[in-house]
Amino acid sequence: MPPAPADTAPLRLGFPVKLLGAPEIRSNDTRRWQSGPHLRVSLEYLDATLDHLARHDIRMYRMSSDLAPYATHPDMPQFHGMVAESDAELRAVGRKARALDIRLSFHPSQFVVLNSPDPALVERSIRDLASQAEMLDRMEMGPEAVVVIHVGGTYGDVAAGNARWVETWKRLPAPVRRRLVLEHDDLRFSAADTLWIHGHTGVRLIFDHQHFWCLNPAGLDMRDTLARMLRTWPDGVRPKVHFSSPRTEMREVRRRDRTTGKATTALLAPVWTGHADFANPFEFITFMRLADGLEFDVMLESKAKDLALIRLRPDLLRYAPAVAARFGLRDEARPALEAEEATSMAVA
Repeated sequence: MPPAPADTAPLRLGFPVKLLGAPEIRSNDTRRWQSGPHLRVSLEYLDATLDHLARHDIRMYRMSSDLAPYATHPDMPQFHGMVAESDAELRAVGRKARALDIRLSFHPSQFVVLNSPDPALVERSIRDLASQAEMLDRMEMGPEAVVVIHVGGTYGDVAAGNARWVETWKRLPAPVRRRLVLEHDDLRFSAADTLWIHGHTGVRLIFDHQHFWCLNPAGLDMRDTLARMLRTWPDGVRPKVHFSSPRTEMREVRRRDRTTGKATTALLAPVWTGHADFANPFEFITFMRLADGLEFDVMLESKAKDLALIRLRPDLLRYAPAVAARFGLRDEARPALEAEEATSMAVA
């Protein structure tokens, strides 16, 4: 049976990369270059990951940015053909993801920077983005399958950084522009910055709940900003947002005493940009109530990965059934979800 239309299907919850509830399933081929790692091996892991997601009724997943190891490494041309070489395997995995209605995406590392003043770094970044866009294209994934990127570095001038991003956009390959979405961050480029960039490029935008609280110098309204970012997505393509809760526990930092030379432990307050292991259900419920009437999938960026998602679902049924219903969760499923939560935590 094909998936329901985007405007009637339940909202999805997803998580990135690692399966903490099934650590035997790797996210990618992690062998060093001397051992000849390959995308085909990563795709075997991804195939097993899709089965695991389906068993747990999880319908959104962010793949490892290292799915194709060394595929764009400038000094290792022996790996540059692995994406094309894996065409059949990519198409097979894409068919499976579509049949299971699992939304896939990439989020390249912080070393992918499109607004750098260093042309060589920009070129390397474009190659990385092109490789990930090519994998999604060969999987024959729809326009919901995106590559998420941040603006990059400020290099002492935020406005100039924004402008350089716009200039780089103009020369991105068409497959990259079709897949690319831009996310504001928590320290450098705010929601106002990415909205400005969208106005000059048309790039789709990602709203990040924790980042919005950490960096909003323009004093934008949260619901209005969320709605504006959702409207950057074309009709018929469901947007997605990122959600995480900040860490609240005391940090223990090992330091060396300058006087005695001995190692000591310092207790420090939390840094609010840090992500918590689990999603605070009350923060999540508050956000979803504020966003009532808006349609989007939610990528949970909690450190506990799939365990955080498995924990959140019964929490939504316990504390906010109306919010749970938006994700297709009904009270009759609570015993099974609570049992899943208990089993998954015990395994981890």
